[in-house]
Amino acid sequence: MCRSIKTLRPPVTPEVHEEDIRAAALQYVRKVSGFRAPAAHNREAFDRAVEAVAQATAQLLGELEVRGQSGRAA
Repeated sequence: MCRSIKTLRPPVTPEVHEEDIRAAALQYVRKVSGFRAPAAHNREAFDRAVEAVAQATAQLLGELEVRGQSGRAA
């Protein structure tokens, strides 16, 4: 769906920063909503969605275990 969203888990990306997660979340919400920049009346919903996706992404990366590596993925 969003081919331009880069893979954020090791070993593909050794270091993942909060900005990387937020950028991926923003791209996802833009793609799903069809809005690059939402109108003022949709801004709150858009921002909440970006935050929710970013949180879910951070949680996922924190819980993934990558075989062949010690510790967690993020």
